[in-house]
Amino acid sequence: MNFAEENTAGRPSQEAAPGHQGAATGDVSEVMRLAGELVERLAAVPEGDLVGQIVQTAMKLLRDRTGRGDLKLMNRALKELRYALRVFAPYRNTRKVSIFGSARTSENHPDYIQAAEFARRMAASGWMVITGAGGGIMAAGHGGAGREPSFGLAIRLPFEQKTNPTIADDPKLINFKYFFTRKLMFVRSAHALALFPGGFGTMDEGFEVLTLIQTGKSVPMPVVMIDHPGGHYWRAWADYVRGQLLAGGFIDPDDLRLFRITDNVDEAVAEILGFYANYHSVRTVKDELVIRLQRAPDEAGLEHIRRHFADLALDGQFRVSTPLEAEADEPSLAHLPRLVFRFNRRDQGRLRMLIDWLNRL
Repeated sequence: MNFAEENTAGRPSQEAAPGHQGAATGDVSEVMRLAGELVERLAAVPEGDLVGQIVQTAMKLLRDRTGRGDLKLMNRALKELRYALRVFAPYRNTRKVSIFGSARTSENHPDYIQAAEFARRMAASGWMVITGAGGGIMAAGHGGAGREPSFGLAIRLPFEQKTNPTIADDPKLINFKYFFTRKLMFVRSAHALALFPGGFGTMDEGFEVLTLIQTGKSVPMPVVMIDHPGGHYWRAWADYVRGQLLAGGFIDPDDLRLFRITDNVDEAVAEILGFYANYHSVRTVKDELVIRLQRAPDEAGLEHIRRHFADLALDGQFRVSTPLEAEADEPSLAHLPRLVFRFNRRDQGRLRMLIDWLNRL
């Protein structure tokens, strides 16, 4: 494989970008040739084809004479993601909830007490907790859940942020330089999200998660927004969402199904656990959505789905299926029945309504 001269038309052969002064074109070409041989050999290794594509992309950065500062950013981001994935890997089959909220919340505040109790209840239900490693709601989440079921995703800031004692020095503590890699792991590794009152960061994380779910860039998952008893932080937020976003036509009414607001820990826990009462997971195979279930709908249930959720399927058709051929790489899920249909990939709020109905089977 030779990708040394791809997309190089029009570039002077001896041009050197800042940070690459003195690098001979011939030297780069030889390195690219050797990288091509490596990529060909990687193709024979399990998952080596994808690793080979990563190598190709990295080598093209050299070929493109990317600036050193940009290379540092990409290098650091890839290192952070690789390390985080390795830390999470042993726990991939354990469900996890990501908790967001203010780092400034004091230990005697009702929000702190509510967050600690929520985390304790989730851990008691066999779940793990992912939150930041600092104080406030993050410390409440870790303190409530305890050290063993906790992950800490710390962020390096220009000012000092002390790691809370529950997660300090734990092997499940991960330090990030970049917010975008940290946020990716918060969402990618979670099966549910819980938001407590907070500042700009909490708003950013909440809106981003809802955007990812609404646009289908994240798998469906429950999102609960939790006030302390009698609190109105999230209800005031919902007033803004309805009064401005919904009233202005910027979101659809069904998008309000993508989150649940409560000031009751029992309701918050029930919302998350209930989401997985029958629903297990989802996967897209070509143009079909595959919903894995614990219990498949019978023929009467299928008829109900066809009548009430036909708008979700491009052809109006739904079928119960065994695993599709493309799912052979997930043998541990082979026992689960599937509901399969050609999803329109647009109506995520309606999809959530279908999942809620399936969970009542």
